[in-house]
Amino acid sequence: MKYPKEIVLKDCTEVLIRPLAEADEPELHRFYSQIPEEDRWYMRFDVMDPAVIRGWARGQQEVVSIIALVAGEIVAHARLHTHNYGCYHHQGRLRIIVAPAYRQKRLGSWMLLDLIHLAMEKGLREIRADLVVGVEQAAIESAYKLDFFKKALLEDFVIDPRGQRHDLLIMTKQLHKDWGDF
Repeated sequence: MKYPKEIVLKDCTEVLIRPLAEADEPELHRFYSQIPEEDRWYMRFDVMDPAVIRGWARGQQEVVSIIALVAGEIVAHARLHTHNYGCYHHQGRLRIIVAPAYRQKRLGSWMLLDLIHLAMEKGLREIRADLVVGVEQAAIESAYKLDFFKKALLEDFVIDPRGQRHDLLIMTKQLHKDWGDF
């Protein structure tokens, strides 16, 4: 992928997408502090822990991060988690979070497309997204549109902040090294 990349959202907002850099650490912390606590609840990592943000900003070996910026402020963060060894070395796991003011504008879809291309460049064969049914519906719909398939549905697997159970949908997309999907 060539970065930085400029895109225009469906509401005509101009956005810059580029890899996360070490200098972005304070801005990434600010971004996550403005994400509603309920949204952060469903993440696999405590993004309010400075060590987590520091690890991503300093380029953890098995994590590729990209950010979307509007007027210099981070409005979305997307990650591709990989494994360099073992039975999962051919797979990547995705996570995308978009600021509430920029949702429903296809920014998440742009970020997802970039993660797919980055995964292909890394030679991965499959990517996976774990999404909470009834909570992350927009992400589920975007994934289906980009040829992700339901791999498993774990019923009543996650618990929301109010103690209610939700299903976890595991979606995967097969990648083909020799030809592009798009």
